[in-house]
Formats: sequence, structure tokens, C-alpha cells
Amino acid sequence: MRFGEIMGCHQMPERSFYWHGYQFPVCARCTGVFLSLPITIWLMRKKKIDLRYAFLLSEIMLIDWGLQFVEIKESTNRRRLITGFLGGIGVHVIYFKAIGATFGKIAALFRENKQK
Repeated sequence: MRFGEIMGCHQMPERSFYWHGYQFPVCARCTGVFLSLPITIWLMRKKKIDLRYAFLLSEIMLIDWGLQFVEIKESTNRRRLITGFLGGIGVHVIYFKAIGATFGKIAALFRENKQK
């Protein structure tokens, strides 16, 4: 359970999955986000994912959370898992692209300084 706490998950029992009577260390939505990481890595190696699609996928998770937050529609653990998975792909793509762009800029600065 410490893992989920460190990762910033609320770990609410009613929004978590259970395995043989033990609560997962993260909620259903965070479980989806974590499960999407290896899939995202695989997808990004196979295909270029447009940043617009990544933001769209992220918004799916945000919309589900928002509808639940303003009490328009209560989400289910199954929906949280699915929207967390799809949103996780989007979030991971955005993170990886941001990290790649940052390292690209740093590498360009080093090349530029090396030429001087």
C-alpha cells in the first residue's frame, strides 16, 4: 500500500480492485494508468503517435473524472480502469515526447557549444 501512497493515489477502498481479499495498492483509474505504460512504450516503438491524439486520450480520463467530481454521473471501477488505461496512454505519450524534446534541446546546446 505504501507504493500507492508514494505515487499519489487516494487508495479509496470502494474505488479499488481486490485480489483474494487484498486491496490493490492503487485505485482502479491508477491501475489503468500503470497498465498502459508498457503498451505505450510498445506503441511508440511501432508507430508515431500524434500529440493531438495523446491529448484527446488524456481528456477521456479527465472527462470521466470530471463527471464524477461534479456528481453528474458516478463512475464504476470498470469505467475508471478503461478511462485510466486510455488516459494513461495519452499522458505517457505526452511525458515521453516532452522528455525527448528536452533531451533534444540539451543535446543541441552541447553540439552548439562543442563547435565554438
